[in-house]
Amino acid sequence: MKKKSLNKVFALALASAMTLSLAACGNGSGSNEGSGSSAGNESSQSTAEDSSASSEESQQDSESSESSQEEQPSGERQTITFSVIDVNAGSNNVGEYAEQILNQIKDYTNVNVELTWVANDALADKNALYLTNPGTMPHIITWGGTVTANVVEAAKQGAFVDLNEYVWDSAKYPNLSGMSKEVAANLTVDGKLIAIPRTRVVGRNGLSYRTDWFEKLKDEYNLTEPNTPEAVKEMLKAFTYGDPDGNGVDDTIGMEMTKHTGPFDIIQTWFGCGNGWAEVDGQLVPVWMQPEYMEAVDYIKSLYDEGLMPADWHTRPTDGWSDGCKKGENGVFIDVLDSGKRIWKYFEDEATFTPSVVNPEEAAHMTLHGAVNGHTLATAGYAGYFTLSATTLDTPEKIEAALTLLDKLNDPEMLVLTQYGLEGVNYDIVDGLLVDTDNTEEGKALAQNYLGLNQMIPFLPTTEETTARVERQIDKYDQAQNEAYEAALPYAVMNPAMPYLVNSPTYASEGASLDEAATAARTQYICGAIDKAAFEAELQRIRDNGYDTVIAEVNEQYKANQ
Repeated sequence: MKKKSLNKVFALALASAMTLSLAACGNGSGSNEGSGSSAGNESSQSTAEDSSASSEESQQDSESSESSQEEQPSGERQTITFSVIDVNAGSNNVGEYAEQILNQIKDYTNVNVELTWVANDALADKNALYLTNPGTMPHIITWGGTVTANVVEAAKQGAFVDLNEYVWDSAKYPNLSGMSKEVAANLTVDGKLIAIPRTRVVGRNGLSYRTDWFEKLKDEYNLTEPNTPEAVKEMLKAFTYGDPDGNGVDDTIGMEMTKHTGPFDIIQTWFGCGNGWAEVDGQLVPVWMQPEYMEAVDYIKSLYDEGLMPADWHTRPTDGWSDGCKKGENGVFIDVLDSGKRIWKYFEDEATFTPSVVNPEEAAHMTLHGAVNGHTLATAGYAGYFTLSATTLDTPEKIEAALTLLDKLNDPEMLVLTQYGLEGVNYDIVDGLLVDTDNTEEGKALAQNYLGLNQMIPFLPTTEETTARVERQIDKYDQAQNEAYEAALPYAVMNPAMPYLVNSPTYASEGASLDEAATAARTQYICGAIDKAAFEAELQRIRDNGYDTVIAEVNEQYKANQ
């Protein structure tokens, strides 16, 4: 059947900062396979690597550990309990060298850290249980995503340490004190800083496409670089109806898409829409109140109507996100740019080698393209965060120990250890650069010794400044990714309401359900289940049922902050 009818129904590696920060969501080996993110990211889909090796400790690690111990205050170590996301199906920090690595962390920070691994899909429920019984809270709790209503309510009741009293002391916390004030504002409730962010690249979102498909079809279809919505659509048409794989079968659809609608949020920015919210005539409003919004949604609807995305996208599970591109069914992936990188690596992997349609002796290639029409969706600047329990951290000494741990984990020595493991075991130093050796099957097994420990890292003061201190050899994939991030950053559209939404009582109690209703209405309209009049009526109903109150509460804060 035709698709249209279906629809009707450090060297160079100093820039590796971004790669390191994104690996915090992934596998800990530095390869970043299976890593995820936020804001239209793979983290909302799925995130998720003892054999003999040299036991020789890294001179760098040994020296840094000795240096650290010299600097540590005397006295008994504080014990700090730390709940950490398990994104690796229980294979974290196990193996011959696991204890050695954890002991190095303890020695370097002078903190006796005790880890509790929590499965990613159980994290929200587990943390909610902690909130019902604060006396059971670990000292440090890891949260996914951005601040939710239950966290705000708990913060208002004093569940978390007010970090404003501590973290801005640059002498004690040189790394934490350098966090972005803008991101800190997004984690502030009633004037109290309730969490340490896990920072992320702001210009992370964009569009990736099959380079070989583009090259094969560009002359026949007069394709140009996808710098405008129109150029993107023409590319999607060619990839859908131009037989890009050359097999003579109508078996390709331009754009990869699942029920995860983050790509639509990115596309909306191409038309001048904001990121969740925007300023219109001096007032902050949700993007679906912008004049440009309907133009953007109509464009997305046209992609659906013309068969340029899967007809069943709205029911497709998210756990196979990017599988369509990997299998050669789709040629365009709109989401985080590092996903495009991983698809490209999949094409070139020996086990999954995918030949280019232009030159079959070479592997297929993905081009990572950031902004379209001068815009792309910014991330929140963080994905996940750490709260400190005001109940179980019942002395200033314990609070300071917890913060010292989080701060020192951002030092170069700890970044190397938690991201790459041990020198001579998991990596080598070649010409002064760190070279990851975990790419073999044996290496992947050895990576389990430190796997998951990167989930402890805030990546502060900023993604770039922190991890750029670790000089690492990077490959062509990371080079392309980092260049795409840099190119996208000036065009990344931020959410101006985020600092105020967290302090809106109505948004805290009803915002999630109201946002879900607006997204559901958009999906129904795109798929033709409702017409434009019904879509607009539903958006008005959402306003009447609480969103106008949210808007008022947000703008009261916004104006007070001018």
